[in-house]
Amino acid sequence: MNNDSPFEQTPEQRSVIGKLIRFCVTNKLVVGLFVLAVIAVGILVAPFDWKLDLPLVGEITRYPVVTDAIPDIGENQQIVFTQWMGRSPQDVEDQISYPLTVSLLGLRGVKTIRSLSMFGFSSIYVIFKEDVSFDESRWNILEKLNSLPAGTLPPEVQPALGPDATALGQIYWYTLEGRDPEGNPAGGWDLDELRTLQDWYVRYSLLSADGVSEVASVGGYVQEYQVDVDPDAMRAYGVTLTDVFKAVKASNIDVGAKTLELNRTEYFIRGIGFIEKASDIAGSVVKVHQNVPILISHVAKVTLGPAMRRGALDKGGAQAVGGVVVARYGDNPLRVIKNVKEKIKDNAEALPSKAVIDSSKVTQDEVTRFAKARGFKGFDGAEINQEAWLAHLRSIPRDQWPNWVTISKVTVVSFYDRTGLIYETLGTLNDAISQEILITVIVIIVMVMHLRSGIIISLTLPLAVLLSFIGMKVFGVDANIVALSGIAIAIGTIVDMGIVVCENTLRHLEQASPAEPRAAVVHRAASEVGGGVLTAVLTTVVSFLPVFAMSGAEGKLFKPLACTKTFALLASVIIALTVVPPTAYILFCGKVSGKRLRQVLFTLIGAAGLALAIYGLGRWSFPITTSGMAVVLLAAHSLLKDQIPQRVERFIPWVSNAIVVVLVGWILTEYWEPLGPQRGLSRNLVFVGQRPDALQDER
Repeated sequence: MNNDSPFEQTPEQRSVIGKLIRFCVTNKLVVGLFVLAVIAVGILVAPFDWKLDLPLVGEITRYPVVTDAIPDIGENQQIVFTQWMGRSPQDVEDQISYPLTVSLLGLRGVKTIRSLSMFGFSSIYVIFKEDVSFDESRWNILEKLNSLPAGTLPPEVQPALGPDATALGQIYWYTLEGRDPEGNPAGGWDLDELRTLQDWYVRYSLLSADGVSEVASVGGYVQEYQVDVDPDAMRAYGVTLTDVFKAVKASNIDVGAKTLELNRTEYFIRGIGFIEKASDIAGSVVKVHQNVPILISHVAKVTLGPAMRRGALDKGGAQAVGGVVVARYGDNPLRVIKNVKEKIKDNAEALPSKAVIDSSKVTQDEVTRFAKARGFKGFDGAEINQEAWLAHLRSIPRDQWPNWVTISKVTVVSFYDRTGLIYETLGTLNDAISQEILITVIVIIVMVMHLRSGIIISLTLPLAVLLSFIGMKVFGVDANIVALSGIAIAIGTIVDMGIVVCENTLRHLEQASPAEPRAAVVHRAASEVGGGVLTAVLTTVVSFLPVFAMSGAEGKLFKPLACTKTFALLASVIIALTVVPPTAYILFCGKVSGKRLRQVLFTLIGAAGLALAIYGLGRWSFPITTSGMAVVLLAAHSLLKDQIPQRVERFIPWVSNAIVVVLVGWILTEYWEPLGPQRGLSRNLVFVGQRPDALQDER
């Protein structure tokens, strides 16, 4: 097909769109490479949780679009947290909240500031305008906090910036529970023990997971050293509360004294003074009276107890200890949850265990005799001899344990995991696309009675969707229930583009002169409707411009939908003008030349269909099995076409169309079951297939 063709070209063929279509029709290899690139990149960035594990290459790393269940419509907010232990809310308000609020008001892009002063701490919420990026807002606050004039805040008070996350970043909640080897609740752990494990081990382990911004502890009791002073003893010894405070503070420090060299060896000298147990505080000297040291134990009682708390975590009516994992802003929540679960799995064996004895089933004397008979001491004072019991229980099989003792191991148990909600969101789009493709096949075959047109139009759907995913990745549009619904809404328009091009191509091929090259006919047919298709799509895109002008929560909610719908519409135009014409030329006009090549080609197709049918039988999947058998029948018909009588051959297209319609209807019936599963598959199939035009209306 060239400009010297004896057939005159129309103005549409000479336009920019016509030249693009001519290039695609004449360079089918380039179009094929483009399609392969779209498929490959689209699969790599698709938001679905796909695993690419190829036989020879191995597992391929994917870079999916950021995926969440719901859009983040919160304001651009940063939190400044300041702790001032033991101070009243009024003192915190006057000396921390107010000075910091006044200082932060001058930041660029600040919309409003809200503060909260509580006993011992202050929280300031700085809300920025929408045109200020999340990172820029944090940099501005940090710069301001580092440049505060001296005396703005009380001594030893240091404000801190909150985690780089939003409220929607709370993606995983968990509790720490004691479980037996079968995974059943076993208990045996106090709330202070679990809180200590959470604060000093589990929390730091999960913080190391990629994408985690913060792991906050909830519930339980925080252990602390408590010094309960005796006013009468303090008065007798002449000790003030300030003296006790300074003594405790001064005793919790290591002191260095440079070095000492003896016999050509250098020794580092230091005084060890860090507190490790309550007795270390009790033995600290407050003051010396008449050469007699006055210790803290003389004027106070030092114990290890729980810190004051203002909240608790309740699970099933009982107090629990746990934490909440917060994902970093802009990271992929689905990937972060997977990383957190991997960390939990990797560190599960390192969590401690203890032997738990059910005192309702056995007495202490019986436990002591049982342990003595097996060569170890059952109790260490009033407590269970944990080391000996654990060693004994682990050395014998599980079925030989007494029914009154078990091993309780601390286990991380999730009670809020956003993975399920995200998978439901992705499943909605996956089902919608699958059903739309099936409905399109039925509608095209029933209305047009042309199987090859249905194949072309059906192929445009997944290609356009994959191209939309690429657009989402390039422009940073997150995948959520609102954004993905834009693609589902646009599927009907995606189909229409292919229908228009295919229908016009079929009409021109029927009316064209036999002497005219088929490629020129396809070029003329596609060029004739190319401008109209582009205009129709651009009209729809322009109608979404007011949505892009929205701001605030409304803009964050609806802009992703407008973006994804626009991506899908533009992708449908690109596919309709570049991929559909050469595909239509191949399927409508192409023929396999050479009997031997034809036999080899359709034999391979039949073998692939047979393998698909066997795979479906192995998984007890009727749709897969019947699809494979349909491919086998298609290949057999093409191989035996020369031996089939003419009077039978003319009915084969009708039969093949009917088989495809019944097959697709059967698959849709299993998807929908409109009358309910109790009505049976046959009745549901009749209901689905009684009105093909209703399917078009639903689409």
